[in-house]
Amino acid sequence: MNTPPSSVVSSVFVSALVDELGGRCRVVTDGDLLASYRQDQATIVAGGLPCAVVLPRTTADVAAALRLATAHRVPVVPRGAGTSLAGGASAVAGCLVLSTEAMTSVRLLEPLDRVAVVEAGVVNAELDRAAAEHGLMYAPDPSSWEISTVGGNVATNAGGLRCVKYGVTRQSVLGLEVVLPDGRVIETGGRTTKDVAGYDLTGLLVGSEGTLGVITAATVRLHRRPAVAPTTVVAAFATLDAAGEAVASIVASGPEVSLLELLDGATLRAIDSWRRMGLGGIEAMLVVQVDGRLPEDAAEVAALCAAAGAVDEPAVSTDPVEADQLLAVRRLAYPAAEQLGRCLVEDVGVPVSRLPEMIRRIEAIAARHAVAVLTVAHAGDGNLHPTFVFDHGCDEIPASVAAAADEVFAAALELEGTITGEHGVGVLKAAWLERQVGPATMELHRFVKRAFDPLGIMNPGKVLG
Repeated sequence: MNTPPSSVVSSVFVSALVDELGGRCRVVTDGDLLASYRQDQATIVAGGLPCAVVLPRTTADVAAALRLATAHRVPVVPRGAGTSLAGGASAVAGCLVLSTEAMTSVRLLEPLDRVAVVEAGVVNAELDRAAAEHGLMYAPDPSSWEISTVGGNVATNAGGLRCVKYGVTRQSVLGLEVVLPDGRVIETGGRTTKDVAGYDLTGLLVGSEGTLGVITAATVRLHRRPAVAPTTVVAAFATLDAAGEAVASIVASGPEVSLLELLDGATLRAIDSWRRMGLGGIEAMLVVQVDGRLPEDAAEVAALCAAAGAVDEPAVSTDPVEADQLLAVRRLAYPAAEQLGRCLVEDVGVPVSRLPEMIRRIEAIAARHAVAVLTVAHAGDGNLHPTFVFDHGCDEIPASVAAAADEVFAAALELEGTITGEHGVGVLKAAWLERQVGPATMELHRFVKRAFDPLGIMNPGKVLG
């Protein structure tokens, strides 16, 4: 269902919504406030104006809102903190935006079982801090972890800096509470580590981007927090290709690392121009951490970086303050790019063995189309983020940028990779999904969608287009 509801339908629906939920939770109908929910952080995607926004406080509120949306055939766009970079939370005209940001309860944190049950609006970093009080940690840590919410992280199967060791969000989700489009509430999975009863609906719903239902709570796995601060290794390189070779060496023969991040020279120059951090003259940087490991592990990482061509002796530090400063450089990559112009932040993945070749492909594509591309990567798992930068005055993606991005997607698939490692398909990559999965699998996607959402009201235009 992609046709906006008529003004009459919208008016009747909004009145019913206010009557049903107005005394229980916040219902936004003011035009100026509605406009603030049109887009997520993929600002290049022009969202439509919703007819209303609901900020439910309970699962029952979510169920009531969805029952009304189904009855009136009004499209629903679920939203967390709105940090999507693929347009997954962008509104469509006349839709109901259902924001879970007010659902912020940690329902349970059980240290012995190493699990927590949290509502969708709990901020990722706040969950990690709550776990830390018990000597535990919540492993997924996307770059937006201080503002993004667990519900959105689950809906997009978000990654992060630590996923080279701990995996993406799916590896930390044991069960879900989900409200279906007709208002029914289901629970999948549970608190046990092993559970093979029936189909893995939890795994299906993780990464479904709000197209099948609304995630209201998640049961997540916690890990023991390392007893000692991680050791950080930083190495600078004269070429991006040399840094890629270092990554391949570390993964192939080095110790297990908890973080392995790559920044290219263009990114480092953008950060340095903005924050004056003394990063000039470097064409690539690796930031590596080993947590809870022996000191010689960090020394081995440093030796592998040196052997791959690091321009100076890699720095090794056990100082937590310094480690935070070094990781801050990585987290500044996207806001630094935004200082230069509008950004199309892409997200492709390849097998780590193909990482050096993918890096070369990105450099060649940028040169061929004469576009500015800043590349950072969760390099330990082959997940690259080439960021295409263009003029602030452009309302649409320039043709040269779109062509270059298409070539990057094609290159990732040619190298047995994926069009998205963690941002999701959203709007920006919906046209590419079938090229990756194939027509037969795409038809199965559509069957699943119809089974959960026969009216097609859930997050229309996302994932399946």
